[in-house]
Amino acid sequence: MTDTTAFIQNGATVAITANATAPTAVQILPTFTASLPPRNQYRIVNAGTVTLFLGTGPTAAIAATNAAAVTTTGNAIPVVANGVEILTFPPTWFFTATAASAATLYITPGEGL
Repeated sequence: MTDTTAFIQNGATVAITANATAPTAVQILPTFTASLPPRNQYRIVNAGTVTLFLGTGPTAAIAATNAAAVTTTGNAIPVVANGVEILTFPPTWFFTATAASAATLYITPGEGL
């Protein structure tokens, strides 16, 4: 991305319910055509009331392993309650999350800030 633009959706939003055990990781593929290349940014929304730990990776198994809650060090990305982040990942990545109690995570592929 060479300039700052508003986030533009480029695929369907996926909802994941995070809990103590990570649900099966999902691959969130952007929509693209010959004239619209795949985007590799994702809008991450934690609609829950607790911090969740986002696990990502090139396979579902790695994403699940990476979703472990961080206590001192770890591969999960914390997303605070009611937090919104825009993060960059490869367009074929897998996503899942854990949380101390049920929290809904929405992930939308696209591009922009």
